[in-house]
Amino acid sequence: MTARNSAAAQAAEMRARARRGVWQRLLAALGVRTGRVRRADAVAARWEHGAAGEAETARLVAVLGSQGWVIRHDLRMPGSRANLDHLLVSPCGTAVVVLDSKHWHRGRTTTMVGGRVQCGTDDRHGQVEAVASYARRVSRTLNLPGVVVWPLLVIHGSPIAGGRLEASAPDWDGVVHVLGPARLVPTLAAAPKVSDPARAASVAARVDRVLLPYVPGPRRVR
Repeated sequence: MTARNSAAAQAAEMRARARRGVWQRLLAALGVRTGRVRRADAVAARWEHGAAGEAETARLVAVLGSQGWVIRHDLRMPGSRANLDHLLVSPCGTAVVVLDSKHWHRGRTTTMVGGRVQCGTDDRHGQVEAVASYARRVSRTLNLPGVVVWPLLVIHGSPIAGGRLEASAPDWDGVVHVLGPARLVPTLAAAPKVSDPARAASVAARVDRVLLPYVPGPRRVR
């Protein structure tokens, strides 16, 4: 399954919605950007920035398909309006990776300070907690005994101190791995020690039944 990149679609929809209407089209023809359009463009730019990271992650993990991994992109979050950027089923069928892509400031290093992940001086630990919560929801929704769900955050742009971080989150017993794109595929490829195609296919079938493709709804531009 290829990445549909709902972030890019959402950004395009925001820009288009802000420009609808006779008045907006007339002003646009005169080269005038209203406050509504400027705000929409600013938000859309942030979505497009994130979309670039998601597309790059999808490109990187595609190689794992030939190694027995089952890869899905852009799935609807159970009980939420959010989406899962990427989800991967290991070749052994005993692990599901919930992978979230972020694109942070290239000129600032991502570090761990006082147990919290930061990009430069900006606290970004909320993103660690978010992907851990996604993993909890996926684990409950799949309800597959013997299958472990791993939350993983891949950071594009910002270099990561030491190449990778191991963070913690409330109500999550395990580690949330924070990796740069160069470490992503080697880390995943090294994880499974055996291959069980039948079990992996069974887990993937369960994923496809209960985690549906994400369809972004319209967002109101104010």
